[in-house]
Amino acid sequence: MITFESVTKHYPDGTVALDGLDLEVDEGETVVFVGPSGCGKTTTMRLVNRMVTPSSGRVLLDGIDVAEREPAALRRSIGYVIQHTGLFPHYTVRRNVATVPELEGWSRAQRNERVDELLEVVGLPREVAERYPHQLSGGQRQRVGVARALAADPAVMLMDEPFGAVDPLVRSRLQEEFLRLQTEVRKTIVFVTHDVDEALKMGDRIAILADGGRLQQYATPRELLSDPANEFVMDFLGEERGLKRLGLIPVSEVSAEHGPVVYPDDERAVAERSAEAAGLDWVIALSESDVLLGWISTHELVEGPMRDQQIRSFGLHVQANDSLRTALNAMVTNQSAVAVRVSEGDVYEGLLSQQLIAKELE
Repeated sequence: MITFESVTKHYPDGTVALDGLDLEVDEGETVVFVGPSGCGKTTTMRLVNRMVTPSSGRVLLDGIDVAEREPAALRRSIGYVIQHTGLFPHYTVRRNVATVPELEGWSRAQRNERVDELLEVVGLPREVAERYPHQLSGGQRQRVGVARALAADPAVMLMDEPFGAVDPLVRSRLQEEFLRLQTEVRKTIVFVTHDVDEALKMGDRIAILADGGRLQQYATPRELLSDPANEFVMDFLGEERGLKRLGLIPVSEVSAEHGPVVYPDDERAVAERSAEAAGLDWVIALSESDVLLGWISTHELVEGPMRDQQIRSFGLHVQANDSLRTALNAMVTNQSAVAVRVSEGDVYEGLLSQQLIAKELE
């Protein structure tokens, strides 16, 4: 969908913002440009909508050189989201979102229908449409910015530090909302950030740039973390590459062990044998329908069935779509060497051990 062919950008003062970039962005893919300040990541993104003109080389959009496109028409065909949203303060949310459809000549009814649809898509109540930007929270304004970028259903979206102006909690929620949204709309997205953790979370592929706009590595997040191309990439990714890799691997990729399970009618001897076989001093208590009830210490067992024992809740448990990093956190929280995996409805699926996680990293 987007191709950079030997693109270079020099400024009159001698600054080199981009140095011979060759890179392709596939249709429906989110590519994140990341690197230190002044490495040319925003310059690279703005080449796509001709807000910046290359000194040499070409930028192709769907096979056509953007230099051959009329700038205003090109920009209306591309969604654009920036850090501080860039909303018109004297326009209502409805008119802000409808800006490009209005320029494209959509009827009022079409515009209103599209605005209502998009507010629902980005998770905003319909009554927000008649408010002004200053009446919204930072997170709401950012959602409106995303809705406006989607208004004319562009094939390509450019996002320049879109979540950088909100607090960490809201930022995390916006990231999750964006990932959910992208699974539905599947736009081709160029995303710029200075935050490597955000890049790893948001990108299908990541382009790491160094000073002078020199591309150091272009790969998937897992490839970057498992096989960094050079020392610059290693330093940029940070010392916790192993933990960051765990954050990208879903629990579903690791086979869970059955573990020492007991049911309400099981007697003390059954629990003791199960715990001994697993090398643990506790057992997992399940209902007759395999719903997780908690755990029972073998040191506190009394005569009688498991339904009469003291059952304690696990501090945390994980599901298939959680990451192995979340599983490791559950182990620390539960002060054990294992994490309990459940499916919807807390149905027990098995145990994950530190050994399984270590094997996955290897």
